[in-house]
Amino acid sequence: MRQGLLVACAGFVACVVFLGAVAGGASGRTALFQESFDDAKLEKRRWYDVTRIRIAGRGVAGKGCIEYAWADGNSKGTASSAMRHLFKPTGEVYLRFYLKLSKGWGWSGRNYHPHLTHFLTTENSKWRGPAASHLTLYCEPVNGRLRLAAQDIQNKNAPHGLTQGPLKGGYNGKLYDSREILFKDDRWHCVEAYFKLNTLDSKRDRPRRDGIVRGWFDGKKVIERTDVVLRSTDFPKMKFNQFLLAPYFGPGLLPHAQKLWIDELAVAAKRIGPLRGKGGSRSGERPEGD
Repeated sequence: MRQGLLVACAGFVACVVFLGAVAGGASGRTALFQESFDDAKLEKRRWYDVTRIRIAGRGVAGKGCIEYAWADGNSKGTASSAMRHLFKPTGEVYLRFYLKLSKGWGWSGRNYHPHLTHFLTTENSKWRGPAASHLTLYCEPVNGRLRLAAQDIQNKNAPHGLTQGPLKGGYNGKLYDSREILFKDDRWHCVEAYFKLNTLDSKRDRPRRDGIVRGWFDGKKVIERTDVVLRSTDFPKMKFNQFLLAPYFGPGLLPHAQKLWIDELAVAAKRIGPLRGKGGSRSGERPEGD
């Protein structure tokens, strides 16, 4: 009788742990950090370089979400500011967040902007701007498509030079866009991205074309590249270690006043997937394969 009770109790505990992992998304998995934006106490949760925060009402889950707003076509942005978060250095990094655009959202009409989220590496300081680094990765919506991108402008004078294409007008970059237009309403959508640094052939002093770039929209894979070069042998110790949240339209590129909201953000070394029942995966389902 006693043995039977112990077995039943163990089974109950295991079930509770499993259900907690399913309901929490990142719970029960290894996350480098996660943020629900339920309150404005972000600096207490190791965010830095923060000057303004606006937490809006209920988001996709929890009590709140972070709001970014532009008052007019020439606005530099109101509500929340850019902000950063360091994490344990890793050679592969995964990002998940939920994004909602305001009704009637307008695009820049150019093949760039708005910028939204970024990753930087150990090869730059914790204060480095994203526009000219040894490597900056981007995950953002551009003209309705999901875009993952990379630039390494600061490497123009490095021994092996640029890895993300030649400079054009002072900038360079490799772009990886979804085929379809995905952002076309004012609903919450789950955005995911995964980047893995390419390995290096030290004997031949050259990079291998085995870096990975993947993107998902509401749980569906929409970007897949497994032949990417993100670094050269100039940076054998490079790791990802900084996340930068910085929604931004360049001067003159914002069509009219508008807002966006971000919620349930997670950064990890492996894919976590959408929250169960919150875009892309119904309760109890595992996310689509990596």
